[in-house]
Amino acid sequence: METTHALWLLAIPVCALLVAGTARRAGLSAPLVLVIAGLLVSFVPGVPEFELDPEFVLYVFLPPLLFSAAWQSSYYDLRENVLSIGLLSVGLVLFTTFAVGYAAYLLVPGLPLSAACVLGAIVAPPDAVAAVSVAQRLGLPRRVVTVLLGESLFNDATALTAFRVAVIAATGAGFTLADGVLRFLFAAAAGAAVGLLLGPPLHWLRTRLNDPLVENGVAVVAPFAAYLLAETVHASGVIAVVVSGLYLGHRFTESPAVTRLIGHSFWKVMVFLLESVVFLLIGLQLPPVIDGLSGYPWPRLAWWAVAVFGVTVAARFVWVLPASFLPRWLSRRVRERDRDLGWRGRVIVSWAGMRGVVSLAAAFAIPFVTSADRPFPGRDLILFLTFTTVLGTLLVQGLTFPALIRMLRVGSDRERYTDTVAEAGAQHAAANAALERLAELTAREELDESVVTRLRELAEQRQLRAWERLGGGTGPEGEEVPTTTYRRLRREMLAAERGVFIRLRDERRIDDEVLQRVLHELDLEEVALSRD
Repeated sequence: METTHALWLLAIPVCALLVAGTARRAGLSAPLVLVIAGLLVSFVPGVPEFELDPEFVLYVFLPPLLFSAAWQSSYYDLRENVLSIGLLSVGLVLFTTFAVGYAAYLLVPGLPLSAACVLGAIVAPPDAVAAVSVAQRLGLPRRVVTVLLGESLFNDATALTAFRVAVIAATGAGFTLADGVLRFLFAAAAGAAVGLLLGPPLHWLRTRLNDPLVENGVAVVAPFAAYLLAETVHASGVIAVVVSGLYLGHRFTESPAVTRLIGHSFWKVMVFLLESVVFLLIGLQLPPVIDGLSGYPWPRLAWWAVAVFGVTVAARFVWVLPASFLPRWLSRRVRERDRDLGWRGRVIVSWAGMRGVVSLAAAFAIPFVTSADRPFPGRDLILFLTFTTVLGTLLVQGLTFPALIRMLRVGSDRERYTDTVAEAGAQHAAANAALERLAELTAREELDESVVTRLRELAEQRQLRAWERLGGGTGPEGEEVPTTTYRRLRREMLAAERGVFIRLRDERRIDDEVLQRVLHELDLEEVALSRD
């Protein structure tokens, strides 16, 4: 029996990788396909129930996902959009909590307002994983992507704090509004303090280890350490993870090149695996969710599910459309620096409200009994309404999000062109600095002229590469430009070299250790030739 259980546990990541890989090859949104696949598999006879363990999600899945997103985020972009991000990650979450909570209180007979607000806090935080991936793929303006990403980094902290406060009120453990405000302020401030206190010593340690594997090992441990330390002092583990991730990510340029290469590859694989498993698990939650609904008529459940989903989506529109003007009203600097998104951009941000695993984890964390040893009011119903809201946002909003972007024609062609021009200018300045340094070294030392010539040509080639990219890799009449030709031919040469090394290994003329060493060198050069 234990072996069977272990096989089912192994089947989850294996199936998640197969489904996600198939979706990516077909050009589909992997998170949405995974949710649908999990939902379909949950109806197959013989498949056991996989009930989400909230502690497992919050302590194992959430920290590395948040840390990776924070690590790759731009501190400067987040800082420039802090007011917009704050209005969404704090203001919108609290507004949605009360809007959904009051609507559920009016809809469901006998559901106390405090328990209804528990539901509101659970469904309040969007999970922007699917939205941000689509937004980046379809070329939304960077400011939109930054705001959505920043919202997803911090809104979980607000929602989980609001959830805990609402649960305390619903269980009758003693609660006032002032207590709730103080809890929230302490959790946020203490969480940020933990992240800031942890970031500098971890960075100091990483820069002195001089071992790429150990340095990346420290980065892997960091999110779990930040989350656990913050939760130990009743602070926000989410904010601690995000702040430490932002700090270490902002300083990653001080790490050696090999460390950065290994870390980048590791986090891409880790996030892909975790997200795939998480979205598959969301779809598999249907059986445990419907187990306790025997006392409710299905037509009424369907009406409540549609109503809560509708209020959740509408609350975001009601908040985003007017709140998006607030930063421009309050800050002249924002008005001068940032282009107005217009009504199309506001509609995109309003529709990017897909919910995710944090909502389900919070729902499963609702206690079974109150402080008076009575059943928690409406627990099974809250679980069901959470699942239908998460599923509804992922399927309805997630499936229509790309089409909405294309229909509204919200793109960033001008932004991409500006970035390419800026990159070309930076490449030009960097190459000039490299050539000046080479001239200094040549004047100081007796160097082989062939080596100097080769280095000078390499610098000049890098200088031209970004400028030629403005033409998409082709010349004025569609002919291939020299640097594009160079990359294409060099990749063919590398493939030929790789084939020889493999053949020599198969003939046992070189050892596998030699093969791995030379292939690593060839792989690094091939990666360097890539434009991505």
